[in-house]
Amino acid sequence: MKAGLAVVAFGGNALVRDSAHEAIPYQYDTVVRTVPAIVDMIAKGWDVVVTHGNGPQVGFILRRSELAAAEVAPVPLDYAVADTQGAIGYMFTKALSNELAVRGLSRPVVSLVTRTVVDPEDPAFERPAKPIGSFFDEETARRYAAELGWTVTEDSGRGWRRTVASPEPVEIVELGTIRDLVGGGTVVVAGGGGGVAVARDAAGLLTGVEAVIDKDRAAALLAAELGADLLAIPTGVDRVAIHFGTPEEQWLDHLTPDTAAEYAAQGHFGEGSMRPKVEAIIDFLRARPTSYGLITAPDRLADALSGTTGTWISKGETP
Repeated sequence: MKAGLAVVAFGGNALVRDSAHEAIPYQYDTVVRTVPAIVDMIAKGWDVVVTHGNGPQVGFILRRSELAAAEVAPVPLDYAVADTQGAIGYMFTKALSNELAVRGLSRPVVSLVTRTVVDPEDPAFERPAKPIGSFFDEETARRYAAELGWTVTEDSGRGWRRTVASPEPVEIVELGTIRDLVGGGTVVVAGGGGGVAVARDAAGLLTGVEAVIDKDRAAALLAAELGADLLAIPTGVDRVAIHFGTPEEQWLDHLTPDTAAEYAAQGHFGEGSMRPKVEAIIDFLRARPTSYGLITAPDRLADALSGTTGTWISKGETP
Protein backbone atom coordinates (compact mmCIF):
# COMPACT_ATOMS: atom_id res chain seq x y z
CA MET A 1 0.00 0.00 0.00
CA LYS A 2 1.25 3.48 -0.86
CA ALA A 3 2.42 5.34 2.25
CA GLY A 4 0.25 8.15 3.60
CA LEU A 5 -1.19 9.07 6.99
CA ALA A 6 -2.13 6.21 9.30
CA VAL A 7 -3.86 6.16 12.67
CA VAL A 8 -2.87 3.00 14.56
CA ALA A 9 -5.10 2.20 17.52
CA PHE A 10 -3.79 -0.27 20.11
CA GLY A 11 -5.99 -1.70 22.85
CA GLY A 12 -5.25 -1.23 26.54
CA ASN A 13 -5.91 -4.92 27.12
CA ALA A 14 -3.18 -5.71 24.59
CA LEU A 15 -0.62 -4.29 27.01
CA VAL A 16 -1.68 -6.63 29.84
CA ARG A 17 -1.05 -10.22 28.77
CA ASP A 18 -2.59 -11.83 31.84
CA SER A 19 -3.06 -11.32 35.58
CA ALA A 20 0.56 -12.32 36.22
CA HIS A 21 1.85 -9.54 33.95
CA GLU A 22 -0.06 -6.45 35.08
CA ALA A 23 2.90 -4.50 36.49
CA ILE A 24 4.16 -1.50 34.55
CA PRO A 25 7.50 -3.11 33.56
CA TYR A 26 5.59 -5.96 31.90
CA GLN A 27 3.35 -3.48 30.08
CA TYR A 28 6.40 -1.58 28.84
CA ASP A 29 7.99 -4.82 27.63
CA THR A 30 4.85 -5.41 25.55
CA VAL A 31 5.08 -1.90 24.09
CA VAL A 32 8.76 -2.49 23.22
CA ARG A 33 7.77 -5.62 21.30
CA THR A 34 4.99 -3.69 19.56
CA VAL A 35 6.70 -0.54 18.30
CA PRO A 36 8.99 -2.15 15.67
CA ALA A 37 5.92 -2.63 13.47
CA ILE A 38 5.15 1.10 13.77
CA VAL A 39 8.73 2.03 12.96
CA ASP A 40 8.58 -0.30 9.95
CA MET A 41 5.74 1.91 8.68
CA ILE A 42 7.65 5.11 9.42
CA ALA A 43 10.70 3.76 7.58
CA LYS A 44 8.50 3.17 4.54
CA GLY A 45 7.32 6.79 4.53
CA TRP A 46 4.16 6.67 6.62
CA ASP A 47 3.14 9.50 8.91
CA VAL A 48 1.75 7.81 12.03
CA VAL A 49 -0.56 8.82 14.85
CA VAL A 50 -0.73 6.21 17.62
CA THR A 51 -3.73 5.87 19.90
CA HIS A 52 -4.18 3.35 22.69
CA GLY A 53 -6.78 1.94 25.04
CA ASN A 54 -6.60 2.16 28.81
CA GLY A 55 -9.39 0.05 30.28
CA PRO A 56 -7.27 -2.10 32.61
CA GLN A 57 -5.00 0.80 33.55
CA VAL A 58 -7.87 3.13 34.50
CA GLY A 59 -9.35 0.32 36.52
CA PHE A 60 -6.07 -0.13 38.40
CA ILE A 61 -5.96 3.58 39.27
CA LEU A 62 -9.57 3.62 40.47
CA ARG A 63 -9.09 0.47 42.55
CA ARG A 64 -5.96 1.89 44.18
CA SER A 65 -7.93 5.04 44.91
CA GLU A 66 -10.72 3.04 46.53
CA LEU A 67 -8.30 1.03 48.65
CA ALA A 68 -6.52 4.20 49.80
CA ALA A 69 -9.69 6.23 50.40
CA ALA A 70 -9.01 6.48 54.14
CA GLU A 71 -5.59 8.03 53.48
CA VAL A 72 -5.81 10.16 50.32
CA ALA A 73 -8.53 11.86 48.28
CA PRO A 74 -10.09 9.75 45.50
CA VAL A 75 -9.12 10.21 41.84
CA PRO A 76 -12.00 11.36 39.59
CA LEU A 77 -12.45 9.32 36.44
CA ASP A 78 -11.43 12.09 34.02
CA TYR A 79 -8.17 12.58 35.92
CA ALA A 80 -7.57 8.82 35.92
CA VAL A 81 -7.89 8.81 32.12
CA ALA A 82 -5.45 11.72 31.90
CA ASP A 83 -3.05 9.83 34.19
CA THR A 84 -3.09 6.84 31.87
CA GLN A 85 -2.55 9.01 28.82
CA GLY A 86 0.62 10.32 30.42
CA ALA A 87 1.90 6.94 31.62
CA ILE A 88 1.07 4.87 28.53
CA GLY A 89 2.06 7.73 26.26
CA TYR A 90 5.42 7.80 28.01
CA MET A 91 5.83 4.07 27.35
CA PHE A 92 5.16 4.55 23.64
CA THR A 93 7.29 7.68 23.21
CA LYS A 94 10.23 6.08 25.00
CA ALA A 95 9.99 2.83 23.06
CA LEU A 96 9.42 4.56 19.72
CA SER A 97 12.31 7.00 20.25
CA ASN A 98 14.64 4.14 21.14
CA GLU A 99 13.59 2.02 18.17
CA LEU A 100 14.00 4.97 15.80
CA ALA A 101 17.46 5.67 17.22
CA VAL A 102 18.55 2.03 16.84
CA ARG A 103 17.60 2.19 13.16
CA GLY A 104 19.28 5.54 12.59
CA LEU A 105 15.98 7.32 11.89
CA SER A 106 15.46 10.87 13.10
CA ARG A 107 11.82 11.71 13.90
CA PRO A 108 10.49 13.60 16.93
CA VAL A 109 7.97 11.69 19.04
CA VAL A 110 5.38 13.44 21.23
CA SER A 111 2.62 12.19 23.52
CA LEU A 112 -0.31 14.59 23.89
CA VAL A 113 -2.91 14.60 26.66
CA THR A 114 -6.06 14.77 24.55
CA ARG A 115 -9.61 15.78 25.42
CA THR A 116 -12.71 14.49 23.65
CA VAL A 117 -16.01 16.36 23.81
CA VAL A 118 -19.15 14.35 24.54
CA ASP A 119 -22.81 15.30 24.78
CA PRO A 120 -23.89 15.40 28.46
CA GLU A 121 -27.35 14.31 27.29
CA ASP A 122 -25.99 11.18 25.63
CA PRO A 123 -28.20 8.23 26.70
CA ALA A 124 -25.07 6.25 27.60
CA PHE A 125 -24.99 8.10 30.92
CA GLU A 126 -28.22 6.27 31.83
CA ARG A 127 -26.71 2.87 30.92
CA PRO A 128 -23.13 2.43 32.17
CA ALA A 129 -21.95 -0.35 29.87
CA LYS A 130 -18.23 0.17 29.14
CA PRO A 131 -16.06 -2.43 30.95
CA ILE A 132 -12.94 -1.12 32.67
CA GLY A 133 -10.38 -2.51 35.08
CA SER A 134 -9.55 -6.01 36.21
CA PHE A 135 -11.47 -9.19 35.47
CA PHE A 136 -13.21 -10.88 38.41
CA ASP A 137 -15.27 -13.97 38.96
CA GLU A 138 -18.99 -13.24 39.24
CA GLU A 139 -19.13 -13.54 43.04
CA THR A 140 -16.29 -11.05 43.56
CA ALA A 141 -17.70 -8.61 41.01
CA ARG A 142 -21.14 -8.64 42.61
CA ARG A 143 -19.60 -8.14 46.04
CA TYR A 144 -17.76 -5.05 44.81
CA ALA A 145 -20.98 -3.84 43.20
CA ALA A 146 -22.77 -4.10 46.54
CA GLU A 147 -19.91 -2.60 48.57
CA LEU A 148 -18.80 0.16 46.20
CA GLY A 149 -21.88 0.98 44.18
CA TRP A 150 -20.43 -0.37 40.94
CA THR A 151 -22.37 -1.58 37.95
CA VAL A 152 -20.81 -4.80 36.62
CA THR A 153 -21.14 -7.06 33.60
CA GLU A 154 -19.78 -10.26 32.14
CA ASP A 155 -17.23 -9.33 29.44
CA SER A 156 -17.06 -11.59 26.38
CA GLY A 157 -16.54 -14.80 28.34
CA ARG A 158 -13.36 -13.46 29.96
CA GLY A 159 -14.79 -12.65 33.39
CA TRP A 160 -16.74 -9.90 35.14
CA ARG A 161 -15.73 -6.23 35.16
CA ARG A 162 -16.85 -2.86 36.40
CA THR A 163 -18.80 -0.74 33.88
CA VAL A 164 -19.03 3.02 33.40
CA ALA A 165 -20.79 5.31 30.93
CA SER A 166 -19.32 5.42 27.41
CA PRO A 167 -20.85 8.27 25.39
CA GLU A 168 -20.14 8.84 21.69
CA PRO A 169 -17.17 11.10 20.86
CA VAL A 170 -18.22 14.38 19.26
CA GLU A 171 -15.05 16.45 18.92
CA ILE A 172 -11.30 16.05 19.46
CA VAL A 173 -10.27 19.26 21.23
CA GLU A 174 -6.58 19.03 20.28
CA LEU A 175 -7.25 18.09 16.64
CA GLY A 176 -5.53 21.19 15.22
CA THR A 177 -2.45 20.65 17.34
CA ILE A 178 -2.22 16.99 16.30
CA ARG A 179 -2.57 17.98 12.65
CA ASP A 180 0.19 20.59 12.97
CA LEU A 181 2.54 18.14 14.70
CA VAL A 182 2.00 15.45 12.08
CA GLY A 183 2.45 17.98 9.31
CA GLY A 184 5.82 18.89 10.82
CA GLY A 185 7.02 15.29 10.74
CA THR A 186 6.31 14.37 14.37
CA VAL A 187 5.15 10.90 15.39
CA VAL A 188 2.21 11.65 17.69
CA VAL A 189 0.70 9.55 20.48
CA ALA A 190 -2.75 11.04 21.11
CA GLY A 191 -6.32 10.24 22.07
CA GLY A 192 -5.30 7.65 24.65
CA GLY A 193 -8.26 5.83 26.12
CA GLY A 194 -10.52 7.62 23.66
CA GLY A 195 -9.48 10.95 25.16
CA VAL A 196 -10.40 12.56 28.48
CA ALA A 197 -14.20 12.92 28.34
CA VAL A 198 -15.25 16.57 28.63
CA ALA A 199 -18.49 18.49 28.08
CA ARG A 200 -18.74 22.00 26.64
CA ASP A 201 -21.18 24.40 28.30
CA ALA A 202 -23.11 27.29 26.72
CA ALA A 203 -20.17 29.62 27.35
CA GLY A 204 -17.78 27.25 25.59
CA LEU A 205 -16.06 26.15 28.80
CA LEU A 206 -14.98 22.53 29.18
CA THR A 207 -15.66 20.35 32.22
CA GLY A 208 -14.50 16.79 32.83
CA VAL A 209 -17.23 14.16 33.09
CA GLU A 210 -17.37 10.73 34.74
CA ALA A 211 -17.17 8.59 31.62
CA VAL A 212 -14.76 6.79 29.34
CA ILE A 213 -14.90 6.87 25.55
CA ASP A 214 -14.48 3.80 23.39
CA LYS A 215 -10.94 3.95 22.04
CA ASP A 216 -11.87 2.57 18.63
CA ARG A 217 -14.73 5.05 18.15
CA ALA A 218 -12.49 7.94 19.11
CA ALA A 219 -9.73 6.64 16.82
CA ALA A 220 -12.24 6.54 13.95
CA LEU A 221 -13.25 10.14 14.61
CA LEU A 222 -9.62 11.24 14.88
CA ALA A 223 -8.65 9.42 11.69
CA ALA A 224 -11.58 10.89 9.77
CA GLU A 225 -10.92 14.43 10.99
CA LEU A 226 -7.22 14.15 10.15
CA GLY A 227 -8.03 12.85 6.67
CA ALA A 228 -6.11 9.63 7.29
CA ASP A 229 -5.55 7.13 4.49
CA LEU A 230 -5.56 4.17 6.88
CA LEU A 231 -7.09 3.27 10.23
CA ALA A 232 -5.29 0.20 11.55
CA ILE A 233 -6.55 -1.53 14.69
CA PRO A 234 -4.12 -4.16 16.03
CA THR A 235 -5.78 -6.90 18.03
CA GLY A 236 -5.19 -10.43 19.29
CA VAL A 237 -5.64 -12.25 15.97
CA ASP A 238 -4.13 -11.93 12.50
CA ARG A 239 -7.51 -11.60 10.78
CA VAL A 240 -11.22 -11.23 11.48
CA ALA A 241 -13.40 -14.34 11.39
CA ILE A 242 -17.05 -15.23 11.14
CA HIS A 243 -18.36 -18.23 13.09
CA PHE A 244 -15.34 -17.67 15.32
CA GLY A 245 -14.41 -20.66 17.49
CA THR A 246 -16.79 -23.07 15.70
CA PRO A 247 -16.22 -25.78 13.07
CA GLU A 248 -17.56 -23.28 10.48
CA GLU A 249 -14.93 -20.68 11.38
CA GLN A 250 -13.93 -18.63 8.33
CA TRP A 251 -11.07 -16.13 8.28
CA LEU A 252 -11.64 -13.05 6.15
CA ASP A 253 -9.10 -11.25 3.97
CA HIS A 254 -11.35 -8.42 2.75
CA LEU A 255 -14.75 -6.96 3.58
CA THR A 256 -16.74 -4.09 2.18
CA PRO A 257 -18.27 -1.79 4.81
CA ASP A 258 -21.74 -3.06 3.91
CA THR A 259 -20.74 -6.71 4.32
CA ALA A 260 -18.95 -5.94 7.58
CA ALA A 261 -22.09 -4.23 8.88
CA GLU A 262 -24.21 -7.23 7.89
CA TYR A 263 -21.91 -9.65 9.71
CA ALA A 264 -21.92 -7.39 12.78
CA ALA A 265 -25.73 -7.29 12.78
CA GLN A 266 -25.78 -11.08 12.55
CA GLY A 267 -23.73 -11.29 15.74
CA HIS A 268 -20.51 -12.66 14.27
CA PHE A 269 -18.27 -10.24 16.17
CA GLY A 270 -17.90 -10.19 19.96
CA GLU A 271 -19.73 -7.30 21.61
CA GLY A 272 -16.79 -6.34 23.81
CA SER A 273 -13.99 -7.39 21.50
CA MET A 274 -14.15 -7.44 17.68
CA ARG A 275 -17.46 -5.68 17.06
CA PRO A 276 -16.42 -2.17 18.20
CA LYS A 277 -13.28 -2.44 16.05
CA VAL A 278 -15.24 -3.38 12.94
CA GLU A 279 -17.90 -0.74 13.58
CA ALA A 280 -15.25 1.94 14.17
CA ILE A 281 -13.70 1.22 10.79
CA ILE A 282 -17.14 1.33 9.17
CA ASP A 283 -17.71 4.78 10.71
CA PHE A 284 -14.30 5.92 9.47
CA LEU A 285 -14.99 4.74 5.93
CA ARG A 286 -18.34 6.51 5.85
CA ALA A 287 -16.44 9.74 6.39
CA ARG A 288 -13.45 8.71 4.24
CA PRO A 289 -14.85 6.39 1.55
CA THR A 290 -11.59 6.17 -0.43
CA SER A 291 -9.52 5.21 2.62
CA TYR A 292 -8.86 1.78 4.14
CA GLY A 293 -9.36 -0.02 7.42
CA LEU A 294 -7.15 -2.85 8.64
CA ILE A 295 -7.45 -5.29 11.54
CA THR A 296 -4.52 -7.57 12.31
CA ALA A 297 -2.13 -8.61 15.08
CA PRO A 298 0.32 -5.95 16.32
CA ASP A 299 3.40 -7.81 15.12
CA ARG A 300 1.85 -8.48 11.70
CA LEU A 301 1.27 -4.87 10.64
CA ALA A 302 4.16 -4.89 8.17
CA ASP A 303 3.02 -8.24 6.73
CA ALA A 304 -0.53 -6.93 6.40
CA LEU A 305 0.62 -3.81 4.59
CA SER A 306 2.52 -6.04 2.16
CA GLY A 307 -0.65 -8.06 1.56
CA THR A 308 0.15 -11.37 3.25
CA THR A 309 -2.26 -11.21 6.22
CA GLY A 310 -4.81 -9.04 7.97
CA THR A 311 -8.46 -8.23 7.25
CA TRP A 312 -8.92 -5.17 5.04
CA ILE A 313 -12.19 -3.25 5.03
CA SER A 314 -12.71 -0.91 2.09
CA LYS A 315 -15.19 -0.02 -0.62
CA GLY A 316 -12.72 -1.05 -3.28
CA GLU A 317 -10.28 -3.90 -3.57
CA THR A 318 -7.53 -4.65 -1.07
CA PRO A 319 -4.76 -2.10 -1.71
